[in-house]
Amino acid sequence: MNFALETLNVLVMSIYYTLEALIQLFVTLRRKSVAGEIVLITGAGSGIGRLMALEFASMGATLVLWDISQDGNKETVRLVKGKGATSVHPYICDCSNKAEVYTVADQVKREVGDVTILINNAGIVTGRKFMDAPDSLIEKSMEVNSNAHFWTYKAFLPAMIANNHGHLVSIASSAGLIGVNGLADYCASKFAAVGFAESVALELQATKKHGVKTTIVCPFFINTGMFDGINTKWPLLMPILEPDYVAKKIIHAIQTDQVYLYMPRSLYLIIALKNILPTKMGLLLGDYLGAFNFMDAFRGHGKKD
Repeated sequence: MNFALETLNVLVMSIYYTLEALIQLFVTLRRKSVAGEIVLITGAGSGIGRLMALEFASMGATLVLWDISQDGNKETVRLVKGKGATSVHPYICDCSNKAEVYTVADQVKREVGDVTILINNAGIVTGRKFMDAPDSLIEKSMEVNSNAHFWTYKAFLPAMIANNHGHLVSIASSAGLIGVNGLADYCASKFAAVGFAESVALELQATKKHGVKTTIVCPFFINTGMFDGINTKWPLLMPILEPDYVAKKIIHAIQTDQVYLYMPRSLYLIIALKNILPTKMGLLLGDYLGAFNFMDAFRGHGKKD
């Protein structure tokens, strides 16, 4: 190894990549086609999962829809067919159950083929303070929000690696980047999902499987009912996101091979500040943004029903 040459290379390439990133802020990137791809979406029976399926419906992709709710999945099938989807395959699957994931995955491979775009979207939230949350709910949060990603990757990533073609999408959360009062188990599960997805992405890079792309999605709270009742102190700076907007941004990120997608854009700055500010200043900023009180009026699906 030549220290001088390698250092020079890093400096030159750093300038190049910085300029490339700046240019991409102002230039519309070409979107790759998803026609002919086999797209599997977990949690497709409602919320963002359903909306992503609707976005894919007219793009010529084969849709594989996983959900624990048969009724929800049936409704998604009806809606995507109404939008023009011609190849739709619904499956009932509890993604927190490793054995069930592997069983249903084998069924998909036999009946549909090798999944080429995997979107880990299924998620749950307890919305309780850590000491008020039953152990069973804490375990379920980890099983659905993070462990399930392990099993789906194990099931579908080998074919992507063999073909050097595919896309792994992790729908995580801004709560996977910064702790939130009242969301200890949820934050832990989403931090795990982000760390796992980043590590697998690095493994793919290290083995030069550049044809397998990765996207990590970290949105602020979304107005789907999952976080019903939460509030934001400054909605212009940190708005509650509309589901249609989020779904469209995720599809765009997939089609442009965007590695990280944070929403809203202000989140990029907030996360950067978190990493460089003194702890007390970070706490002051968190208080200013209302981060300590996001969950004060939380109801969620469970309490709403």
